[in-house]
Amino acid sequence: MKGPLISILMSAAILLAISSCATVSKEPLEPGELRLLSMDVPENGNLKTNIEYRVSVKFKADGNPEIRRACFSWSGDGPYCVRVKVKDVKYGSDAYVQVPINARFGSKSLDCYLEYVREGKVRRTDTVTSFVVGY
Repeated sequence: MKGPLISILMSAAILLAISSCATVSKEPLEPGELRLLSMDVPENGNLKTNIEYRVSVKFKADGNPEIRRACFSWSGDGPYCVRVKVKDVKYGSDAYVQVPINARFGSKSLDCYLEYVREGKVRRTDTVTSFVVGY
């Protein structure tokens, strides 16, 4: 029983990842803009509850905009935001930010967006999604 359930959940996660990649805008970045590309969840998304994990959120940006917070929703429950530390951001061609999460019990979609400063105002990025199974 456990084997088929894991196969079904992994298939759903792959389809969700493919569909989230398909929605990434191909438009050129505007000055100071930050756009999310994907989210890497450790352990292929099979996470123990009550343990902190580090998620990598990949992005591309025009310049090095200040990233203030990363916000997550678990199957629509949230957002839950965490302050981003400068040491957890890497800019450049393979840009990403690493932020902590604690998994929820059960199968959940995990949505993420970032809040960053552009033209002196706090802006919100697009959203990326991954699939997480908390046990």
